[in-house]
Amino acid sequence: MFNTLGKVNDVDVVQITGTDVDHTSGNLNMTTVSVRTNMTLVQAISRWLLTSDNLVPIDQFIPQNKTEEEVNQLNQQAFLSSESSATTAALRYLKKPLEVEIAEVVAGSPADGSLSAGDRIVSIAGEKVDSGGHAQKIVRSKKPGDDITVTVRHQGTTEEKTITLAEHPSDKKLPFLGISMTTVPTGDITVKYNLEDVGGPSAGMMFALAVIDKLSPGQLNHGKYVVGTGTIDDDGNVGHIGGIEHKARAAADDNAELFLAPKDNCADLRGKDFGAMKIVSVATLEDAVTQMDNYAAGKDLHLCE
Repeated sequence: MFNTLGKVNDVDVVQITGTDVDHTSGNLNMTTVSVRTNMTLVQAISRWLLTSDNLVPIDQFIPQNKTEEEVNQLNQQAFLSSESSATTAALRYLKKPLEVEIAEVVAGSPADGSLSAGDRIVSIAGEKVDSGGHAQKIVRSKKPGDDITVTVRHQGTTEEKTITLAEHPSDKKLPFLGISMTTVPTGDITVKYNLEDVGGPSAGMMFALAVIDKLSPGQLNHGKYVVGTGTIDDDGNVGHIGGIEHKARAAADDNAELFLAPKDNCADLRGKDFGAMKIVSVATLEDAVTQMDNYAAGKDLHLCE
């Protein structure tokens, strides 16, 4: 487990610069599951008997049509995507303004030569955008061959570019601009996540809660030992993750008081004994905050039952 309010190698796990950051304390822990492969039968049975490890079919983690390296790459991409969504969801929860930044321009695409990585998108086709999803929706409303205007801030200067959309490489019926985007805070605020060798999207919700805690007064955890897991999207919706029982077990073994679980994972936890730890169901970022408030105040909880 990692405490998203803590440090790793003397560096904040969630590092925010360019604005005032509130003092935080206590725990908003994210959980991880490690996977061991290529063991002999004797090694596998020994770990099953002598440790808390469980034996599961390898295709639960590494599909038959993927190599372990390919899965690790996909997990790392998912982790990076979850970081971006965590920032977006947290800042939207706090009602802070956001901008869309171009992360990459595909070589040879319609955007190549007109747009650059680091450009901030002001509008597309005359419509202001505040998320990558919104920008993509506008582009998808056009057809291959259509001209589209993209207004960007490039190195401090506002520029308007007219670009002819091409056919998408994977579906010729769809338009193709050729950029990848990320949602970022306006101004000089930056949010950086400093964890290495961790993959997958399941830390998203806890990252978002850490950002909220650091950018708002008071303690989000109310001094309680809180652990949780769940994906997050730009709108703050919390999604299903894998390995939930192992993660909840690790939290209970570490004497956590409250475990935030995705609503869609509750069925995986019913009937299991996790001691005194309360496991609550959350569907959104707002749910997670409310459940922590209710637990601290002694109010009713939405338990996974």
